Amino acid sequence: MMPEVEEQEAIGRRVRRRRLDVGLTQADLAAAVGKTQAWVSRVEKGRIELDRATLISALASALHCHPNDLVPRPYTGVPPEADRGWHAAAASIMRELRRYDLTPVFDGAPRPSADLWRDMQRLHRLRDAAANTAILREIPDVLRESRALAENSAGQEQEEAFGVYAVACKFTHTAAHALGQAELVALSCERAVWAAQRSGDPLLPAVADWMRVWDMWATADYEDALALADKALAGIQELYDSGDPLALRVWGAIQLRSAVSAARAGRRDEAHTRIGYAAEAAQRMDAGEGPEPFDRHSVTFSTGNVQIHQISVNLEMNNQREALRLARGADPNRITALPKSRQGHLHMDLARAWLWDGNRSKALTELETAEALAPQLVRNHPIARSTLRQIIYSERELTRQKLRGMSSRFSLNDL
Repeated sequence: MMPEVEEQEAIGRRVRRRRLDVGLTQADLAAAVGKTQAWVSRVEKGRIELDRATLISALASALHCHPNDLVPRPYTGVPPEADRGWHAAAASIMRELRRYDLTPVFDGAPRPSADLWRDMQRLHRLRDAAANTAILREIPDVLRESRALAENSAGQEQEEAFGVYAVACKFTHTAAHALGQAELVALSCERAVWAAQRSGDPLLPAVADWMRVWDMWATADYEDALALADKALAGIQELYDSGDPLALRVWGAIQLRSAVSAARAGRRDEAHTRIGYAAEAAQRMDAGEGPEPFDRHSVTFSTGNVQIHQISVNLEMNNQREALRLARGADPNRITALPKSRQGHLHMDLARAWLWDGNRSKALTELETAEALAPQLVRNHPIARSTLRQIIYSERELTRQKLRGMSSRFSLNDL
C-alpha cells in the first residue's frame, strides 16, 4: 500500500476509534458536524479527504479531542536532516514556560532590553522565512534571559523585559503551530497573555488575544473567537483612531483573523465587512508618512496580507471561483513583499482552489510553488498533504479509466 493511502486510511481509523471511545454512533457524529451517516462512514474508511480546516476542527470538537489527534501531527517520517534537534528545543521551551514564576536560572548578568529587542529581529527574519525549527532552537535562551532581566530590574526596563518574553512566546506559538506541537501551542499562548499584562505595552494584550483567537479555531469555537477579537479591538480602539502606526497594524491583523472566524462560522456578510475594515487599516498605514516603525510585536499586516486573506476567506466559504478571480487581480508586488510563510499559505490555498475547480495541473503547480517558498511549513501542513493526495488519487483513477477503455478496445480482457 502506498504511503499516502496509508495516511488517509489512518486518519479514518483515528476518527472511528475516537468516536467509539466517546460513545457516539456514526449518526450522532454526522448530526454534530452537519453531514450524513454515509459521509462519516466514508471518512472512517479513508474514502473522503478532510481538505478543509473547518471539517477537521468540527470533527475534533464533536469528538472532544485536538485536531492533531485526528490528522495526526507532528508527522513521523521527517528526514533526519530536517529535524536538527528541534524536539529537544521544544522540550527546553516547555521547561522554561512551566517555571515562569520561579527564580530564573541564568548565568551572569542579563543584557539591557534594547539588546534583547535587537536579537528579536533575527527571530522575526526566521519567522518570515518559515524557519520554524531554527526559531525553536533559539527561543529557550531568549526566555531565560528576558525572564532574568525582568527579575533583576524595575520600572520601564522590567516592563520591556516582559515585552520581550511575550513576543518570544508569540514566536514559539507560530512555530509550534506549524510543527503540530499542540501542548506547546497552548502553553506559549498562556504565557504570552501573562507576560503581556506585565509589559506596560498597551498593544501586547491585544496581540496575545489575537493568538488566542487562532487557538479557538482548533475547537471550532468561532463565535467565541469573534467575541474575543472584539474585546481585543475595543482595548486598542483609541490608539487605532489616533493613527498610532503599530496600533494600525495590530487592529488590522485582528480584523483579518475575525474575517476568517466569521467565514468559518457561516457569517458571510460579516466576513466581508471585517475584510473591509482591515483594508481601511492597511490604507491608513500606506498613507502614513516617515519611516516605518520597528514591528516589535512581529505582526504581519499590509495591503498584500489583506489581499491574500480575501482569497482565503472566499475559500472558507467554498467560493473557489471568486478566490481565483481575486488571485488574478492581486498586486504581485504586494504579494512578493510578504514573508515566505504567508506566500506559502497563499499558494496552498490556490492549489485547493484549482483542485476544486477541476484543474489538477494548476493545483500541482501551486503546491510546488508553495513548497519551494516554505518547504517545512508546506510538507508538514495537513491541508497541503490532503491536496496532494487528492491530486494523486485523481490521476490514478484517470489512468485506470483510460487503461480499462483501451484494454476493452484491444480485447485484452485478461488485464
